[in-house]
This record gives sequence, C-alpha cells and structure tokens, in this order.
Amino acid sequence: MDAPPPASEAPGDVVGRVAALLRAVAAHEPSGGRTSDLARAVGLARPTAHRLLSSLADAGLVDRDPADGRWQLGPELWFMGSAARARYDVTALAQPVVRRLAQATGESAFLSARRGDETICLLREDGPFPIRSHVLHEGIRFPLGVASAGLAILAFLPDPEVEAYLTRADLAASHGPAHSHEAVRERVAVARSDGWALNPGLIVEGSWGMGAAVFDSQGAPAWALSLTGIEHRFAPARQKELGELLLREAHALTTALGREGYPGRAPGNREPSHLRKVVARP
Repeated sequence: MDAPPPASEAPGDVVGRVAALLRAVAAHEPSGGRTSDLARAVGLARPTAHRLLSSLADAGLVDRDPADGRWQLGPELWFMGSAARARYDVTALAQPVVRRLAQATGESAFLSARRGDETICLLREDGPFPIRSHVLHEGIRFPLGVASAGLAILAFLPDPEVEAYLTRADLAASHGPAHSHEAVRERVAVARSDGWALNPGLIVEGSWGMGAAVFDSQGAPAWALSLTGIEHRFAPARQKELGELLLREAHALTTALGREGYPGRAPGNREPSHLRKVVARP
C-alpha cells in the first residue's frame, strides 16, 4: 500500500506533479502509459506516481485499463475541456486557413498553440502530395525553439523573454547539439529577418518544416502556422514562396482572431510589421 504524502509536501508541489502526470498521460495517448514510464517521464518515484494516478482515477481525470494496466485520460477532462472550449478553442477559425495551406502547397499543414514553454499541435491537414512527414500530429508537444512552430513563436518574443527561457531550458540535452543556446539564437535572428522560421531536418533527418507566428490581440505570438514535408520540397528556391504564403495566412488568422477577441481579450490587432509588409507586397 502506498504511503500517504509527506506532511511537508506543499500544495503547489502536488499540483505541479499532478499537472506533469496529466501531460505525460496525454503524451502517451491513445494507447496509454505504464506507471513506470509515466513516473520516469516526470521524475517521480514509481510509488508516488502510482498514488497520484490512483487519486486522479478516483476523480475521473484518468482511467486505467484493467487488461494491461495502462493509464489514459479520463472522462472528466473531456467535460472540462468542453466547458473551456468557448474561451480557448481557435480551431473553428483556423481550420479553413490550415486547409488552404495544405491544398495550396501539397504539404502537411498545422496550427500549434503556445502553452507556457511549449507548443501543442491543435490541427493537422494533409495536402495532396503523396509523401508526407509524420513528425507532427495533433496533441504532440515541443519546447519553444524546437520545430518550426516553436521557433516562430520564440523568435517574436521580446529579447528578455527569449534569454530568460534559454537560461532555464536545456534544449541541447533534450534535442541534441543543434539546439544549443547559440544555435537557437542564430535561428531566432534569421527568423526575425525573414519573418518565418525554418527547421532544416533537426528533429528527424530529411523532414523539414517552416512556420509563421500568429499573434493575439495584445501583439504576443500565441499560435503558429506551419508546414512540414520531405527535404527536397523545401529547397531554397521554394522557401521564399512557402514563407510568404505562411505569412499571408498568418496575417489572415491574426486579423480574424483579433476581430473575435481571442482568447477572451479585448478585440484589436497589433501584429508585428513584418506580417503587414508581406501582405502589402504585389
């Protein structure tokens, strides 16, 4: 039988551990995760992870498959998500934009949202080109600065926020030396100059991506549109074409979201000038 939580365990610590466990369970969907794998993913002892997961199951926040013992997200999360959807779900406005990108380019197109130090993929639409990259899928998370969506968002944060993030994030340890602080800073500078971000196969060799930030009504990069495909489809001669198309659609979505006041903010549109300049080009 698991021991009760230590009396000295602060409530904030428990909340953080529970949130980390729920994110780890979500990352293992749809097949579910074993207790040991989930514990390892969040840096908890297995008995502690099991105790917390059991409590979450009692609350309906996770389920456990009696056949194989794997943990999956529970029904209460669906109800909570449905209740929050009206405030945070941008997919209804973004879906036609993502579909246009996929059809116009032939590639796989995506919408990702910033959540703290990560991006979460919300939408995927596959274009007609028969060879596809499967690095991204709905629900996958990446740290800011990793993958084109996360790099596009990071690039348009203020310099102090970028530096604070790089100080606390060890991207090289989790994603290899190509994500050293200096390498990420260089890609941020290029993305700011171009207006769009490029991932030249840094996650999976041969799978390239490009992304453009989408801004909330306060002018902050809160989402990103991106395209992924095989390397030869992202040759330098085509990057400018794809980048400008991404920026045009990012402008369209930023404008639509600003008009609707997402997420729960006053309507407005203070997008950075690089989007307006691209749209103004003949």
